[in-house]
Amino acid sequence: MAASATETAQTKTIAYGTDSLQDLDFTRARGVSGPAPLIVFVHGGGWKRGSKDNATGRYKAAHFTNEGYAFTTINYRLVPDATVEQQAQDVADALAALLARAKDLGIAPGKVVLMGHSAGAHLVALVGTDPQYLHRAGLSYAAIAGVVPIDGAAYDVPRQIVQGGRFMHATYVQAFGEDAARQRALSPTVHAPAPNATAFLLLHVQREDGIAQARELETALRKAGTQVERREFAGRGLRGHAEINRELGNPDYPATAVVDAWLRRILR
Repeated sequence: MAASATETAQTKTIAYGTDSLQDLDFTRARGVSGPAPLIVFVHGGGWKRGSKDNATGRYKAAHFTNEGYAFTTINYRLVPDATVEQQAQDVADALAALLARAKDLGIAPGKVVLMGHSAGAHLVALVGTDPQYLHRAGLSYAAIAGVVPIDGAAYDVPRQIVQGGRFMHATYVQAFGEDAARQRALSPTVHAPAPNATAFLLLHVQREDGIAQARELETALRKAGTQVERREFAGRGLRGHAEINRELGNPDYPATAVVDAWLRRILR
């Protein structure tokens, strides 16, 4: 369907599909006269919960728009009513809807960064390594300048299901099923051989499974010749996992300066 929109003084809400969860909030860059780079944020929630309204974090939109970037946070369909494959397609379709309106929205072509936390980190990493989702949306990796997965732990799905412990086991099985071939097909690390998005910045806190998964993805991307950086920050367990998402964009939080510097390098 053609994207439709409603607008407030600062934020435009755009529907990119017919489902009530297929919508996004777009905020223009501040102080930019011409087209601006775009950051697209994908929320977490175990693939089955969360929304752009409660899982984006309070600082991101204001911080990144003040830095001269347009900022979007998207909703996507949720498990069990949708599959993870459909969720990844929603990410690509949301981007396509934005780029179809790039002139009106003031988006700079080719200067888009996908950013996601937790399950959203998995989804942006998957879209950034498996080109089928962008292709179905009529796009290619030329549309994406970089990908920022934040504290994900499902880049290698079969390994995470085996090694991730009991706490999230049922969530992983609900999302990815028990078929090993499907699990591998939904694993960014498996798809890391080129082609990929141009650059990745992998962020994580001190969670054992998150560290292992990020290191494995980093190694696979490097082997493929993809530009990748991995940065780790303080914070343990679910508290640290939530904090990095909640605080990113806060000038006093260490990851904010790291992301800002990386964005300046790849979007210059």
